Formats: sequence, structure tokens, C-alpha cells
Amino acid sequence: MQNEIKREISINASQKRVYEAIANPELVVKWFPDAVEGNYVAGQYTVFKFGDCGRTQIYVKDAKPYDYFAYRWVPGAHNFDGDVLTVPNTLVEFFVEATGDNSCKVILTESGFASLPADIMENSFNQNSKGWDHMMSRLPLSVEGAK
Repeated sequence: MQNEIKREISINASQKRVYEAIANPELVVKWFPDAVEGNYVAGQYTVFKFGDCGRTQIYVKDAKPYDYFAYRWVPGAHNFDGDVLTVPNTLVEFFVEATGDNSCKVILTESGFASLPADIMENSFNQNSKGWDHMMSRLPLSVEGAK
């Protein structure tokens, strides 16, 4: 069983703009969850809403503008409402690196699948792997050419 999903994309936008698209609750909804409830800052619990798929509580682990943003969540859990730190979870990390005057690279990793219960491990990995392909393709569209 693989423990980590990793995706890397290049974006024609500044490191600051891309980081804000990941870490600002008003901007992240343009490409990832449909809505964010609560304080989307390090050390806080927040809720992501995903249309018909429900809502899931996350824990924002760390935020280092404009380089790094990370949270923990329960993969595959629709309508999870509880303390994500007390149940098996994965760590989602975004690394944002400037590569030029107005371009950057984003590396996404989601790790911890091998520590999930055996009955959800493989399905969660496969579901999130496909999900990140889709969501990461939306990120550049939300920031390239944005004012």
C-alpha cells in the first residue's frame, strides 16, 4: 500500500498569489471546497463543505506565508464532524516555491494512508488520488491572469 500521494504543478502566477489561493478561505473556494466555515488558520479547526458530498472537519496544522500550508483531515469521510486529531487521518501539505518573476511550483503531498484502518486504506488512497488530479488542475485556473 502506498502511503503518499504527490502532485506537482507549475503555475504562471506569483508565489504570494498562489499561496493566498490555498490559504485564504475566500480564495480556496474558487478551486477546492465549495465553502469554508470557521477560522482557516494554523491551530484551528475548520469545516470544508463539498456540495452533495457533505462537510468534513479539518485541523489546520501549519501556515508559513508564502511557502507552506498544511492540514489534517479524515480521507473518505463524508460528513465527518469531530476532532480529526483523535481518529486516523492524513496530512495534506502544500509547498509553494517561486521559480521566476511571476511563476511558481506547487507540490502537494497527502501522507498517512498506511496508518488508516485496513478496510478504508486502499479506497481512500484511490479516491483522493483521483480527487487531487481534478482539484490540482483547477488551481492554476483560479490564479493565472487573476487580478
